[in-house]
Amino acid sequence: MAIHLLTRRTLLTLLGACVSGVANAQPTTITVAAASDLKFALEDVAAQFEKGTGQRLRLVFGSSGNFFTQIQQGAPFHLYLSADEAYVFKLADAGLTTDRGRLYALGRIGLFVPKGSPVKADGELKDLARALKAGEVHKFAIANPDHAPYGARAREALQHAGLWNALQPRLVLGENISQATQFAASGATQGGVIAQSLALAPQMAAQGDFALIPATWHQPLAQRMVLLKNAPPAARAFYEHLATPAAQATLARYGFSRPKP
Repeated sequence: MAIHLLTRRTLLTLLGACVSGVANAQPTTITVAAASDLKFALEDVAAQFEKGTGQRLRLVFGSSGNFFTQIQQGAPFHLYLSADEAYVFKLADAGLTTDRGRLYALGRIGLFVPKGSPVKADGELKDLARALKAGEVHKFAIANPDHAPYGARAREALQHAGLWNALQPRLVLGENISQATQFAASGATQGGVIAQSLALAPQMAAQGDFALIPATWHQPLAQRMVLLKNAPPAARAFYEHLATPAAQATLARYGFSRPKP
């Protein structure tokens, strides 16, 4: 009888622990590797998603090229938002994704000049050319074109304007477009080519002036997202949320164009 009672108590204790464990279980945190041009826009979209679903997101911002390398090496990301769709296609060809992903936005670049700069914000870079000739530009910021898509497009635009060779000795390279933006806005440089999505953030407006560079001056910034292998259902839910009208409206506020179907 005592043995029976002890067993009952043990079972009740174990059952209580199991119920408590289920009650205290937390949803899986989804880790998102996102191009740093998304810093402000994606934080807003993520906040909407978390409020509506209770699901937690961990947003990690950096250069698309660096994330590409990290994912190849097994980094534990669930969703990858690249500023250049070529990286997504390479991961898909390597069998590291669920499919070939989906375009979520088209990005733009422009010239940002901090307050007090001798350079005027001019999308066709005519005043930048004048300031260069006058010896007024000592430092100029872009993202590293070797692994940051926004840096690569900045290089193309500067080459189109015939300013690349003159600017090369003066370049300050950001590890990603977010860092390049910090360089350009801090006054440590006379300006830089940055993402429109970062220039439109409220905290940037008071720090300087911005002008769009013609989209025909560089290859498109076709931004593609993809779910990585073994991504949990919650990651797919956020992936689908990014295509909703509400999420797309938020991206549009930061200057992203909606891709055509």
